[in-house]
Amino acid sequence: MTGNMEEKNRKAKAFEAVNNSEFRLYIIMRFFFIMALRMVGTVVGWKIYILTRNPLALGLIGLSEVIPAVSLALYAGHVIDKSDKRKMLLKCICFYLLCVIGLFVVHLEITELYAGKKGIELLIYFFIFCTGVIRAFSGPISHSIIAQLVPKTILPNAVTWSSGTWLIASVIGHATAGFLIAHGGYTVTFSVIITYILIAVVCIAFIRPKPIVNLNNQQKIWESMKEGLRHVFKTKELLGALSLDLFAVLFGGAVALIPVFAADILKVGAIGFGWLNAAADIGSISSIALLTFFPLQRKQGQILLFAVAGFGISIILFGLSEFFWLSFAALVMSGILDGISVVVRSTILQLKTPDSMRGRVSSINSMFINSSNELGQFESGVAAKLVGVVPSVVLGGCMTVLVVIVTWLKAPSLRKLEY
Repeated sequence: MTGNMEEKNRKAKAFEAVNNSEFRLYIIMRFFFIMALRMVGTVVGWKIYILTRNPLALGLIGLSEVIPAVSLALYAGHVIDKSDKRKMLLKCICFYLLCVIGLFVVHLEITELYAGKKGIELLIYFFIFCTGVIRAFSGPISHSIIAQLVPKTILPNAVTWSSGTWLIASVIGHATAGFLIAHGGYTVTFSVIITYILIAVVCIAFIRPKPIVNLNNQQKIWESMKEGLRHVFKTKELLGALSLDLFAVLFGGAVALIPVFAADILKVGAIGFGWLNAAADIGSISSIALLTFFPLQRKQGQILLFAVAGFGISIILFGLSEFFWLSFAALVMSGILDGISVVVRSTILQLKTPDSMRGRVSSINSMFINSSNELGQFESGVAAKLVGVVPSVVLGGCMTVLVVIVTWLKAPSLRKLEY
């Protein structure tokens, strides 16, 4: 009888956040909006490569989006903290819809007849740049609004649901975009994307307007941005968690080199590449699903550090492996450990940020994430060119472990953190 009661309590706690009607709307919005984002990225990448047959053009797509997303992040945080987050998020999604409609027009054959291939390429870069501007605002708002939707006592559960939703939507978005392009063409694919964004708009529209927490309108923009930076650098647990993510992705970015391992080292072809590409996501989804029902109760700071160290060791193992099954297992394990670190890090971000600064701190977090992802891919490519593919991956894993050791010694407050 006691066991049954414990099981019921655990299930009730696992669904605590989604029992909140506004958070349910938020999760549905997040799921469809992230799917749309990922589908747009896949469609645009495919179109650009078909147009140019130049891998560098794919890099320029990422650069077109990350430059405005990172450069506007601090200003976006200032604006977010002085605005109704729900209203701002609604505006961001509506503007993103306009960009997607623009990309849809660009993909129509009639546009290519008038603009030519070079004109189409430049138009795509322009619209992707615009989406980068929107993402400078939409990403931090999505993180910071959670605390206005649920009570603080269930924030960890809400963060776990939010992280899991993002990951599942990301995987499904990438996969369905490729399938739809192959079997339905661009018109069908963009119709689905636009439908997803409209669902997200409806969900946000049904969430009540939120109060503006930071009403200090006399504060200058630069002072406001510096205040956000000071809070992050002053809060050692927050700085330590963000730095861990930055350096782990920067040095442990083996994902960028998976095509090389699949084709030249493991020799497993396109099917093997597909499985290797999905391995980390499979691991992350598994760990986040487990944490939803069995949340971490104690020593979360230590667990975060061990998870990132384990991630580094998994990357080393992947780099050294010459067997497909071992490489696949190493990437699954890296995903499991990354999923744990994402949940802990996101929860620290929510719990260690005052309501009046959520926009600015979330924007700084997005700067860390965006820069580490893009720079991590760049670092992997440069290191592979300089020292070879296998040594570069192994070295990256070793550097990740070294970063954890330094953080363990220099940030005792993060190591001792519990929530």
